[in-house]
Amino acid sequence: MASLTYELTLAGLAVGSAAALTGIGLVVTYRATGVLNLAHGAVAMVCAYVLRQLVVEWGWPLPLGALVTLLLVAPAIGLALDRGVFRPLALLGSNPAQTLVATIGVFVLLVGGAVLLWGPGARDDAPVLLGDDPWAQLAAVVALACLVGAVTRWTRFGRELRAVVDNRPLAVLAGIDADRVAAAGWAFGSFTAGLTGVLLAPYVRLDPYGMPLLVVEVIAVAVIARMRSLPVAVAAALAIGVAQAQLTRLHPEGWAGPLLQAVGANLFVVALLVAALVLPGVGGKGRDALPPPSRATRVPTALWLVVGVLLLLPLGFAGSDLHTAVQVPALAVILLSLVVVAGRGGQIALGQAAYAGLGALFTALLAAAGLPTLLALGLAVPMVAVAGLVTARPAIRRHGLALALATLAVGVAVSRFVLTQPYATAGLALGRPAGFADDRAFYALELVVLACCLALVAALRRGRTGRALAALRDHEPGAEASGVPVPRLKLLAFVLGAALAALGGGLLGLGLRAFDPEQYDPVRGLLWFAAVLVLGADSLLTPLAAAALLTTLDAGPQAGTAAALIGLLAALTGRVPPLMTLLPQGRPSGWTAAAGAPGPASAGHSPPPSHGPSAADGAETPTGRPAPLSTSGTRGAGGNPGPPEGRTHPHGPPAADSARSPARRPAPHTGLHAHDLTLTYPGGVTALSHVTLGLSPGRVTALVGPNGAGKSTLFDCLAGTLRPRRGQGRITLDGTDITSRSAHARTRLGIARTFQRLAVFPSLTVEENVRLGAERGHVRGDPGGVERSLRLLGLAGPVRHRAAADLPTGTLRRVELARALAGRPHTLLLDEPAAGLDATETAALARILAALAADGLTVLVVEHDPDLVAGIAHTVHTMEGGRILS
Repeated sequence: MASLTYELTLAGLAVGSAAALTGIGLVVTYRATGVLNLAHGAVAMVCAYVLRQLVVEWGWPLPLGALVTLLLVAPAIGLALDRGVFRPLALLGSNPAQTLVATIGVFVLLVGGAVLLWGPGARDDAPVLLGDDPWAQLAAVVALACLVGAVTRWTRFGRELRAVVDNRPLAVLAGIDADRVAAAGWAFGSFTAGLTGVLLAPYVRLDPYGMPLLVVEVIAVAVIARMRSLPVAVAAALAIGVAQAQLTRLHPEGWAGPLLQAVGANLFVVALLVAALVLPGVGGKGRDALPPPSRATRVPTALWLVVGVLLLLPLGFAGSDLHTAVQVPALAVILLSLVVVAGRGGQIALGQAAYAGLGALFTALLAAAGLPTLLALGLAVPMVAVAGLVTARPAIRRHGLALALATLAVGVAVSRFVLTQPYATAGLALGRPAGFADDRAFYALELVVLACCLALVAALRRGRTGRALAALRDHEPGAEASGVPVPRLKLLAFVLGAALAALGGGLLGLGLRAFDPEQYDPVRGLLWFAAVLVLGADSLLTPLAAAALLTTLDAGPQAGTAAALIGLLAALTGRVPPLMTLLPQGRPSGWTAAAGAPGPASAGHSPPPSHGPSAADGAETPTGRPAPLSTSGTRGAGGNPGPPEGRTHPHGPPAADSARSPARRPAPHTGLHAHDLTLTYPGGVTALSHVTLGLSPGRVTALVGPNGAGKSTLFDCLAGTLRPRRGQGRITLDGTDITSRSAHARTRLGIARTFQRLAVFPSLTVEENVRLGAERGHVRGDPGGVERSLRLLGLAGPVRHRAAADLPTGTLRRVELARALAGRPHTLLLDEPAAGLDATETAALARILAALAADGLTVLVVEHDPDLVAGIAHTVHTMEGGRILS
């Protein structure tokens, strides 16, 4: 027994050593560049193939081949990725989501390239680099970890690396060449990937699909290490490797046996699932969602007619041609699920292949139980939707990189523990429904289903839900502040996406007349995600074009062509626009009315105030400045009469309306109060210390103080963006404790806010931005709320129909304020509302705020402009060091 334990421990150390190498490379790359390199496994696979090519095919000596592979080829791949892919993205200011898409593109590109060069088959003759002694591999890992630690701690490069990690802009100002540091990080990361590949290749299946995914699974060790600690990454890798080896000695009887064997063989997958869903997420909440489209992707009617004719052409085919064609509508339905989640919701979803596989599996199981095939498919869809609900709930509160890892972990886990396990899939067969056994009949059925799904998703983009999804994608904190229930909306997108993927997966299995787990492999899921992003995730035409492209290219003689092409385009994301945006555009409608917009006003990056006012914006003659805010009542936007100053605004209805609907005005309230608030960030930094503040109706309260005084933290606590822990103070509204209420719940209670960095939704028009606030605000269903807000802020002219992405900063400030007021709040929180405004606009803003307060609105202003504060504030509080001094 002791001998068996020792042997299994040695085997686990060998696997753990390779995983530790992966962890070291990922941590170093992330710390040097901020990029979570999902292509790490693909680089490992390519290096393993290169070493085999040099040694086995060309007869090079193993030491020479290893030196060339590890010291030349692997670092060269890293430098090429830095110079050709990631440095241009950094210069363009791309957000983490775009960078992650680029790593997926590199993954798909390298997999496709390997298939083209070496074929899709597995190789079992990879050369052994360090022999069978696991202690040699462990020694190499420990030596490498110690070397990296020493370089990081005691060398000039290490100091530069730490400086770039802590604050890259400040490091650049200090004279550090951040590009050189990033290049070194990429070279070293690729070296460790290559070493991982050549060590693993003799012991696992060397093929273009299996090895990259195997290395992706051990990302768990880097996530456990929080992408920072090398010792934690190495220790976690060795522990999981040894535990996985020891589990192989257990052989329980009954149903638990196959499941335990699956866990024992895939313990790194379990670790990845736990790390992605339970541990604190990598990355944060900010500019880490997929960016909105830079222009509308509405397809002209004529083009839809052409597409319809092309889809009907296969009905005239026969034999193998139609056998290939039946896969297109089914795959299009699967890809349509990505349009819902990624295109509409802006979320990174890498696990749709798992839901498609579950749809096919449940259809086969229900049909095998005796249900009619169509009924089995109809029942499989809601079953997978429930599974999507269960798996999405812990993932929806994640953002960016953390969400990507969570969805990827779910996809890999479903594949490893369900779709590829004999206990779940042995002996399964799929037959087509009665009356649809013929390829033509079944293809016609698929077209009908596809048309219904397209109509469903098209309806989703319109109305309240469509505007809310667009807001979620464009600026999640702004959507939440507008009253959008973000978690619930994300859950809707993920559940609907899971249902569509299951429907498409079931159709794909019926079309192939077999349940084939390889059709739903996680690597295919990454390829599908990249294809949708490359073509344009916001277009309904994308699933059709992507399905036809992938099916046609994969059916050709050169397997891997589709992956190589899609991967190349995805790797160039940020520089190559989605291909659907290059098509002739139809007239936009609904929330896609962003045609002609030069670019999105993404969170934290507002368009410069360089546009002069136009007649559409209420200006008479160009003056070189954005159009001023107007409350004079003599002239509104586009010539519409404005309301009298100080009398009419969205908080209360105009006098003419009051006689008709006197009940519209909200009930009086006693104010918003903070009681003894204390807030400490991780690391022990105290942002607020026993702060008490009261906001009274009809008064403007201002918070002033130096940067870092705690103003924004207090503001976010009042708005619900931050919530203090129990025992660290409370927030009350009209005497009711609302400390635990979310930001969107507080908006519906009547607390509206704006942001220091613009929080507009660029894919929506001005009117749609404001309408969202009216639909989700304190008073909903008021037909005049939108119009009153537009008129008050000078936006009632033709500018109301323009996309927010195409407007200057001054106008966008008005849009954001109009959206906040459209829900008729009783409390308005303004975070530096004059940022980006000129003197004329600031003065007009002051008049509006004074009028709002005069009508009973509670106003809090965090502002650095002393003139604005002096002109409007009834009470001024000075903050410093997290305390209110006066």
